Amino acid sequence: MMHSRTYARMPRILARRRGAGAGLVTAIFLLVVLAGLAVALVGIFTTQRQGILLDEQGVRAYQAARAGIEWGLFQRLRTPQGNGCANGVPNLVAPGAGSVLNGFTIIVTCSFVAGPPADVNLDRWTINATACAPAVANACPPGSNNPDYVRRVMEVQI
Repeated sequence: MMHSRTYARMPRILARRRGAGAGLVTAIFLLVVLAGLAVALVGIFTTQRQGILLDEQGVRAYQAARAGIEWGLFQRLRTPQGNGCANGVPNLVAPGAGSVLNGFTIIVTCSFVAGPPADVNLDRWTINATACAPAVANACPPGSNNPDYVRRVMEVQI
């Protein structure tokens, strides 16, 4: 026959056995939640890094287009007859090998725009520069399926 003490201990022993796996389940749940959080953070950081790199490429493309404009201005001012940047002829300008703009294709076009017939000469030149990377067959298409493609266009009139 069992003593009353044994009956008093039974609920405690059963309670310990019932709650023995709760800590393990909680630990596994926490590990799964933390792993999911880590995966989400890695995805966010990767997306941000890609965005920063594309922003940097966009700034480089802008600077390449600006360099193309400066090249066209120099050519127009150096040779006013149009030998350096001829009317309507696209010029492919290649940045130097050691340049930050290496890898960009720059296309510069100079166009003569006649002013209205008047006593004052209102003729002007339009210089258009398009810079892109990576180029497709030495050209800068308006769009590309390449996620790394960047293109900037600038225009000035003198």
